[in-house]
Amino acid sequence: MAGEVTQALAKFAATLKYEDIPQRTREYAKDLLLDALACAVAGHQGEETHQVAALAAGLAQSKEASVIGGDRSSLAGATVLNGFLVTAVTLCDVHRPTLTHITPEVVPPALAIAERDGLSGRDLLVALAAGCETATRVGLGWDFPAARARGWHGPGIIGPFGSAAAVGRLLDFDADTMARAFGLAGSQAAGTFAAWGTPTVKFHQCRGALSGLMAALLARQQFVATREFLTAKDGGLYNTYSNGGKPEAAVADLGKRWELEQIALRLWPSASSIQGFITALFDLVEKHRVTPDKVKKVRVLLNQAAVDLHGVFPRYQGKFEALLSIHYAAAAILHDRALTLAQFEPARYEDARLRKFAAERVEVKADAALAGVQSVVEVETTDGKTLAVRCDHPRGSPENPLTRAQIEDKFRVYAKGRLPAAHVEEVISTVARLEDLKSARRLMDILRADPQVKPSAAAAARVRAG
Repeated sequence: MAGEVTQALAKFAATLKYEDIPQRTREYAKDLLLDALACAVAGHQGEETHQVAALAAGLAQSKEASVIGGDRSSLAGATVLNGFLVTAVTLCDVHRPTLTHITPEVVPPALAIAERDGLSGRDLLVALAAGCETATRVGLGWDFPAARARGWHGPGIIGPFGSAAAVGRLLDFDADTMARAFGLAGSQAAGTFAAWGTPTVKFHQCRGALSGLMAALLARQQFVATREFLTAKDGGLYNTYSNGGKPEAAVADLGKRWELEQIALRLWPSASSIQGFITALFDLVEKHRVTPDKVKKVRVLLNQAAVDLHGVFPRYQGKFEALLSIHYAAAAILHDRALTLAQFEPARYEDARLRKFAAERVEVKADAALAGVQSVVEVETTDGKTLAVRCDHPRGSPENPLTRAQIEDKFRVYAKGRLPAAHVEEVISTVARLEDLKSARRLMDILRADPQVKPSAAAAARVRAG
């Protein structure tokens, strides 16, 4: 079995047809696409977006691909920048078994190739399903807990495989060429948790998208590469990056059970591992109508890994740390009854009251009984009461999925003011009927920015400063 895993996944991705994908899975693939587009238009508000835009512009000067909510760029430039935009403001999906964001690596290269070649919406939908399914299954076989113990960060490791699968499907690869594309993708697998706490973790994702694109384009030239990268004894992904992995998990019920349906979405611009805490606190606030002036202490209980990543910013510095901080999210929710990008603008997170509340009244503790995204929130009130809410399945999880209407509203919120008003609803309807779209170029045309949109004063100042 071990030596056949790469080739089995390659055959699956290369031969996947629209009719092979169950209706429910097709619709979820559309949800993933629309959510990624919502995240990308929001991503123009990211603090580092202008820096990645400069990188994208420096890669090449051609204009064959579109930037979501932007202008035109090169194939490589659009892939990198769109990949970053999807993840820039911490709104994108996550495959929780591997703590890996999937759409930043898969969607951008698929859109770029589909636009360049004028491929149909049906072609795009099949490619997205192939890419997302491949990435998540490579991740299952990787045995993430063992890989995480070695410090590896998922997006740059398994993301290139999903990107290569999506591009290879659009380019009509046979199974042999797809397997070589996977060998080339794996040869670029990189990224560790040493980058945690910096925007480099987001670069892992957009670089993963570009790595898969390059792998597929090079494989198309019949470049020689290993066809068994995942399980190769000397240097294979599962043996080198993990403990040998669980290769059987990568192909178990392949084509029958769709792992991409386990990709979780999120409503709030905060890390995926604390969406359970956010859900619990919103549930508590909505149920008990507690106000910050009546709160003596907020205790947030999560597993140790989540505490280590997100419970260490009681005195956060800047937007990136605020986006990661449990302490700040608790303060913002209690004061504003909301958690959108508006709460992560300097005028809000620098507010002295919120800073003081986050540092002095929010306590984050590890609870060995909690796992994954499970969380318990306890609020001790000034009149001596203790209110508690537990969350096992946050909003947007496979067990508690978002509705299409919720995803559409998310897109409307962040597309407003960046896309032409008439295009916002057209994007939504186009994705809903993606199978009927004759050319992906139309979708990308309506995703480019409104020419009337001007960069903010802050963004312009950052560009001038270099």
